[in-house]
Amino acid sequence: MDGRLLHVFDMDGTLLRDSSAGLEIAARLGCLDELRSLEAEFAAGVIDTRGFAAALYGLWGELTPEVVTEAFDGAPWIGGLAEVLADIRSRGDLALVVTLSPDFFAGRLRGLGVDDVVASGFPPPPFRTAPDPAGILVPEDKVTAVDRFRTAAGLDRDSCVAYGDSGSDVPLFSALRHTVAVNASPGLRALARAAYDGDDLGAAYALGRELRARA
Repeated sequence: MDGRLLHVFDMDGTLLRDSSAGLEIAARLGCLDELRSLEAEFAAGVIDTRGFAAALYGLWGELTPEVVTEAFDGAPWIGGLAEVLADIRSRGDLALVVTLSPDFFAGRLRGLGVDDVVASGFPPPPFRTAPDPAGILVPEDKVTAVDRFRTAAGLDRDSCVAYGDSGSDVPLFSALRHTVAVNASPGLRALARAAYDGDDLGAAYALGRELRARA
């Protein structure tokens, strides 16, 4: 194993401050109330990620690539994101985003310097077919995605640092030693090795590098 690090970022609530891809898109389609109801049902365990995806397909019939671009560009990305990604690259390290959100939104992070993005597979907008349930990620898939990526890169789990905010990150935080809760729920904060609150990804990233340096 080489000396590189793999930094694994959640998107909704972590890189997106107090928001999600779904909320940003819904705000532009005029269906925020419906989206918030879906998120509440998901948080309560009433629906799973596949049920959530099926509901989005029905809700977002008017979605276009132009709306996705507007939502992505106008989203409240955490401060310091570009600087952190540039620093990761300058060190020869790797950045991976793993999210349960749609790939047509999250995949745009590659253009900001993320090495790869693993997200739920949706048909491209405007939707002509429903998403295949087999392509919709569940929280446990985050561990599988990280293991697949790090193995291909020749890294072990101890070379990984994860950053997340909520229950969907619990399986990954349980599998890795170096974890940073970012503006996180109490449950994930209790599981994490370090925690950061605020609008500076650089500060959370520094905590992650410190955890790995002390190992």
